[in-house]
Amino acid sequence: MEYRIEHDSMGEVRVPADKLWGAQTERSHENFPIGVGLETMPQEIIHAFGILKKASALANHALKPEKMTDEKAKYISNACDEVISGALNEHFPLVVWQTGSGTQSNMNANEVIANRGNQLAGEKLLHPNDDINMSQSSNDTYPTAMHIAAVIAIEDQVLPAIDALAATFLRLEKENEGVVKSGRTHLQDAVPISFPQEISGWRASLERDREMLTRALPGLRELALGGTAVGTGLNAPKGFDTLVAQEISNLTGKEFVTAPNKFHALTSKDEIVFAHGALKALAADMMKIANDVRWLASGPRDGLGEIFIPENEPGSSIMPGKVNPTQCEAVTMVAVQVMGNDVAVGMAASQGNFELNVFMPVCAYNFLQSARLLAQSIHSFNDRCAFGITANREKMAHNLHNSLMLVTALNPYIGYENAVKTAKKAYAENISLKEACVALGFLTQERFDEVFHPEQMV
Repeated sequence: MEYRIEHDSMGEVRVPADKLWGAQTERSHENFPIGVGLETMPQEIIHAFGILKKASALANHALKPEKMTDEKAKYISNACDEVISGALNEHFPLVVWQTGSGTQSNMNANEVIANRGNQLAGEKLLHPNDDINMSQSSNDTYPTAMHIAAVIAIEDQVLPAIDALAATFLRLEKENEGVVKSGRTHLQDAVPISFPQEISGWRASLERDREMLTRALPGLRELALGGTAVGTGLNAPKGFDTLVAQEISNLTGKEFVTAPNKFHALTSKDEIVFAHGALKALAADMMKIANDVRWLASGPRDGLGEIFIPENEPGSSIMPGKVNPTQCEAVTMVAVQVMGNDVAVGMAASQGNFELNVFMPVCAYNFLQSARLLAQSIHSFNDRCAFGITANREKMAHNLHNSLMLVTALNPYIGYENAVKTAKKAYAENISLKEACVALGFLTQERFDEVFHPEQMV
């Protein structure tokens, strides 16, 4: 491998000749061989750095044109566009497990953008610290990248996934109008419910999760950029924080504002914790929905068997013909991961000391993994499972009329205690509720038929 020599404040460093990063990136690459190739900085963070570095150049150009010249702004913008597009991802090798402020990833971005900009310019025009990092600090760029990435992940990935699955459930509600089945509480038979009512509970849970995620967005739209090292805005021109937030909004098409208190923005991650709490709520609901679906589809002969779900792949290497609810299982595993991530995010957010939180990379890593996994698993569950759910109406009707809890409909006519006796006799003797009720003398056959209508109990 060929190398070139780069330098920083600590001296010279050998860097692979075909890479755009510089000395500080190389030092981090060598000093933190932890999770290499597996737990690198999320691409969403790299994308966000491209956005904020371009926005910073544009804001500096407007406020400090003597420093950020037309030429510099042009080549920084062009290099940032390549970062934003993902074309330079191979030049961002750093792992999550580095400095807790994300300083080395900020410098990775500065070095790559400077070197690529210089390639485009055909001369050594840009300096990573003086030009790319102008009016910034790692302490305000990394939390800004976190918020940009979080908003994009929620709005562009998670919310559309929720909407798609909710739309499927709404369609299923309409298609199954009039289908009545046995309800279940404590995994035991309960009074009837219509299948659309059951599905509507799933849909409403998703809609409520969507509302909670939406309520979390305003805090994430507040950006730390402009606070620089400790929140005072040292070395940033007046108005930079407001203008750079406007530029980020223009570049993303999403609303961002400058954080009103930069001392809070640098050290507290409460907005991330709050938003991840909404992701955890979504995970909890998806766990419940996926479990309901696989219970209802259990069988095909010895389970509930009240719904059919798509058969996607063979389910066993030894049992011929077995098909399993694998999409449900994937969703529930993702839910477990998100719940674990929530602990990591909360613990990381608690590690703000004085003017800075120093657990930001692990916080960002877990948050973005949760958003990504939830979005992808919900889309997969929708496309490969929920979309193809059909009711086994015959089995639903059988289970409904076989349920002893239909005796609840008799309470107003024979009283609770007599209803208990009726249910117990029917169960013990394996006879119908009607037979038991008539045998006990509580109602005549004719009166029983008048008052007992399971389909009307919903």
